[in-house]
Amino acid sequence: VQADGTDGSCITFVLHDEDHTLGNALRYMVMKNPDVEFCGYCITHPSESKINFRIQTRGALPAVEPFRRGLSDLMGVCQHVLNTFERSMKEYRAQR
Repeated sequence: VQADGTDGSCITFVLHDEDHTLGNALRYMVMKNPDVEFCGYCITHPSESKINFRIQTRGALPAVEPFRRGLSDLMGVCQHVLNTFERSMKEYRAQR
């Protein structure tokens, strides 16, 4: 959702079937970008499974770019955690 007359530096993304699990992790990853001025999310209502995820950049970068990068970085972190877990389980089973 982008307000009329804006340059794309401030956008609210509506993520369906998501909650704090994705919202907080993604917010953390997006805020690591120095071009991001504000990033936050809110749960619209406890009975609805969607979040409003807002990003505002300092103006030089469209808000969709840190959103994409945050998702990509978060997928990389999740993959690293999964690989580490699987390697540890393999080592544990080999010791038994």
